[in-house]
Amino acid sequence: MNDFEKDLEMAKNIAREAANLGGRAYFVGGYVRDALMGKENKDIDIEIHGVYPEELEKILDSFGKRISIGESFGIYALKGHNIDIAMPRREHATGRGHRDLETTVDPFIGTRTAAKRRDFTVNAIMRDVLTGEIVDEFGGMADLQRKVLRHVSGETFAEDELRVLRAAQFAARFEFSIAEETILLCRKISLSHLSRERVEGEMKKALIKAARPSVFFEALKEMDKLSEWFPELEALIGVQQPPRHHAEGDVWNHTMMVLDEAARLRDKTSAPFAFMLTALCHDFGKAVCTSIINGEIHAYGHETEGLPIIERFLKRITNETAVIKYVLNLAGLHMRPNALAAMGSSVKATNKMFDAAFCPRDLVYIAKADHLGRVCSSAPVSYDEFLFERLGIFEEIMARPYVRGRDLTEAGLTPGKNFGKLLDHAHKLRLAGVDKDEALKATLAYARKNKSKC
Repeated sequence: MNDFEKDLEMAKNIAREAANLGGRAYFVGGYVRDALMGKENKDIDIEIHGVYPEELEKILDSFGKRISIGESFGIYALKGHNIDIAMPRREHATGRGHRDLETTVDPFIGTRTAAKRRDFTVNAIMRDVLTGEIVDEFGGMADLQRKVLRHVSGETFAEDELRVLRAAQFAARFEFSIAEETILLCRKISLSHLSRERVEGEMKKALIKAARPSVFFEALKEMDKLSEWFPELEALIGVQQPPRHHAEGDVWNHTMMVLDEAARLRDKTSAPFAFMLTALCHDFGKAVCTSIINGEIHAYGHETEGLPIIERFLKRITNETAVIKYVLNLAGLHMRPNALAAMGSSVKATNKMFDAAFCPRDLVYIAKADHLGRVCSSAPVSYDEFLFERLGIFEEIMARPYVRGRDLTEAGLTPGKNFGKLLDHAHKLRLAGVDKDEALKATLAYARKNKSKC
């Protein structure tokens, strides 16, 4: 019996003990939804009706070490098991934050009242732990079959503004449409009181779990909810592109297509979340660089002009310094791979490009997503063979022995404030494919020639 099977058996044990006291246990939330969709979900949530909190605590104590996740909310766990055990509760908003809730545990409110606090009908379906009976108070089964996200209650839905982003995130991950009445409700809800961490959490799920992450942002666009957290993205709407290269339309459309192409590649990358953010941000500069010259649309320098815009956006949504550095690096370089490939550039040029990248392989993938994320009159030329061949050359060169600082000191040079210039010179020789011995000789000659400077 694996851990998941043990957790299911424990859920049944708890349910049996609750039944002995006249209670009833239900699987609830995402576990039920995913099971009905045929998706794996090992995070088990059960809700215990009809027994008092102290009775439930005794039941849990009889099976192991009880952990109170939120005792005032009636939420518990058992050490060694991946099960959340909750009691039905009433919630009433007392402020704008998601923690500003007045909560009352009430084991006897019934399934309809208990399910009413859920966000969407597909998440409000309950299933009896022992009998498997489905309890569907709000039509969630029908919405699940139609692949529709519909809020349970306008009154309770608005108590947590994160649900606006959750609607977009679920739509992207599960490829659901959002009911029109839910779209209209979301338009009325301000997102200004959300924390950065909560916004990042929902966006991250869409970017790394959805087959088409563009749905997340398209949904927010339809809800008129881009301006509060994603104004840089909203600024791309209507920004023109040259039709012969971008028949898909404006920069927004291109960005959405690139995002979905990137989703096909993210599992091959070193940092999937940062990679997807790069796809999202790569053309932010076009909003300020696009101009018409001699009747032609251009966005010269957008990859560098956009970096301050990208940085401002990233610092709003994440505090992960490594992610920010990665995105700024690859976004600033994203035009180079395809440009060098199109020109059939030298190994020296591609080595220099790869050397500048945080992750050279990821740079090739972001360039590929950018290249494929458009509509052309003919199939886009593939640069894969050229770029991966050159990447192989670069990786082979970087695996060779190379000149280090100790090689220079062993050769008689004294470290000084300009010692780094010599190492830079040696590194350039390395990128040019010069082996270590020859590079060391050349660097020592360079040092003698520039003795007064170095």
